Amino acid sequence: MNSMDSAAWFERAKKVIPGGVNSPVRAFNGVGGTPVYFKSGKGAVAQTEDGTELIDFCGSWGPLILGHAREEIVDAVAKTAADGLTFGANTAAEAEFAELICSQIPEMDMVRLVSSGTEAVMTAVRLARGVTNRRKIVKFDGCYHGHSDYLLVASGSGLLTGGISSSAGVSPAATEEVFVAPYNDLAAVQEILKANGDEIAAVIVEPIAGNMGLVEPVAGFLEGLRTATAECGALLIFDEVINGFRLGPTTFGHMCGVKADITTLGKIIGGGMPIGAIGGTREIMSHLAPLGPVYQAGTLSGNPVAVAAGMKTIELLRDESPYLKMEIHGKRLADGINRIADAKGLDLHCAQRGGMFTPFFRKEPVRNLDDSKACDQKAHARYFHHMLDHGFYTPPSGFEVAFVSAAHTKEDIDAFVDAFEKLQAE
Repeated sequence: MNSMDSAAWFERAKKVIPGGVNSPVRAFNGVGGTPVYFKSGKGAVAQTEDGTELIDFCGSWGPLILGHAREEIVDAVAKTAADGLTFGANTAAEAEFAELICSQIPEMDMVRLVSSGTEAVMTAVRLARGVTNRRKIVKFDGCYHGHSDYLLVASGSGLLTGGISSSAGVSPAATEEVFVAPYNDLAAVQEILKANGDEIAAVIVEPIAGNMGLVEPVAGFLEGLRTATAECGALLIFDEVINGFRLGPTTFGHMCGVKADITTLGKIIGGGMPIGAIGGTREIMSHLAPLGPVYQAGTLSGNPVAVAAGMKTIELLRDESPYLKMEIHGKRLADGINRIADAKGLDLHCAQRGGMFTPFFRKEPVRNLDDSKACDQKAHARYFHHMLDHGFYTPPSGFEVAFVSAAHTKEDIDAFVDAFEKLQAE
């Protein structure tokens, strides 16, 4: 029987894994302390190697919208795995899964499955370049689109936690083909497109930013991007790896009525298994090989186990529609935190949309990366460890979004708010 705790596992891991982790934010550099090691989860609760049960508001950074180990998903995975883990060839299930995704997203005629969000976005950018025969792209400061070279410029997520905005080892040639604008600054994008429009292949954006904390688009921002890109012949890419199927059983682009040319998906559509997807119109998607000249391939693309988990997840979301429940619980949590902050005169505001939330440790609204970076990260670290000590796991970074899942109960939400109030009393 294993008797090692999280601290012991971390020391052991550091000997064979760089930094002891397989993704930097897990090292707790942004909050300090010893990283937590998990061994099991069910519903809204995850158990650590220390034997502690935590109510989980991280949800594996977003995929677990239905909670840990949902029985129907586990059964689908087990049944599929028993029939074969992977074939590196075509399966009926991947065609059915693509049909299901397209049926939920009317703007999407075709979809290509890959194995991660990073891979999906990398392919989307290549596709945009192939379609337009242009090289340059526009992204937004603080929006994280995975760790491919062209998009590790002014990124959010774990890079911010580590105190950097770009990565060493990225070719200068890659960064020269990327323009960066502040999120929510339509005028800045319009200026870039006015001066360089005939060189721009695409503008890529998280419709709701989730890697500098939860930052929503201001009125007219997404609509303005749609108009500006159409006028100069650039494509609009919505990175919905976090957003997709988050607020409804479709994309946020469809819900808000702004049609992107290419949409990337991930996280939720894998139900906890590694997956990503690129989708768009038949005209655009037909540029991908083997129909067209834009190459993309992958040994595990359309992996049957990931497809099984994803299909069951989307079916459950479609049939059960837990979105109103998550909105009610998310609002109850954020309202509770904001009520406490107002009563005590704290420099804090909890942003919330649906089941997504971020406690920003500043009073003013957060509209872009500069606003997010102005928050008190030491206060966030105190909040994180206090909540952890009181039985709640939240993202160990002030630049990440927390998630209320369909598995959370009203009692979980109220307990979270009660624990938060004790933080301010200590």
